[in-house]
Amino acid sequence: MNEERPSPGALGDDPASRVFAALADPTRRQVLGLLGAEGERTATALAERLPISRQAIVKHLAVLDEAGLVTGRRAGREVRYAVRPEALEATARWMAALANDWDRRLETIKRLAETTEATGTTASEKDREP
Repeated sequence: MNEERPSPGALGDDPASRVFAALADPTRRQVLGLLGAEGERTATALAERLPISRQAIVKHLAVLDEAGLVTGRRAGREVRYAVRPEALEATARWMAALANDWDRRLETIKRLAETTEATGTTASEKDREP
């Protein structure tokens, strides 16, 4: 895999953009899933579970780290990685607020359509009335 690490700031300036960009790659989603399910792991341990090299895992972990999704801590000669749930939780809150906003908008459209259907008039006909 010849994926290069994005330059700093290339994933976007806001946290949600960085999370979405990092999670756009299926391998990074797998890495994050393994860390979430199994807890703290080294890049070597993750590479044993996935069909890519340790070096590729390290590059994916760097992107996940830049997005705030994982953190690495040195333990002797190894770096152990763990999930940082804060970025995912913040993105989930943002998505929930967006979903609520769309639900309100769709409910307004539904009410307008039902009112129009019940009265048998269209919005353009109402505008033409004196």
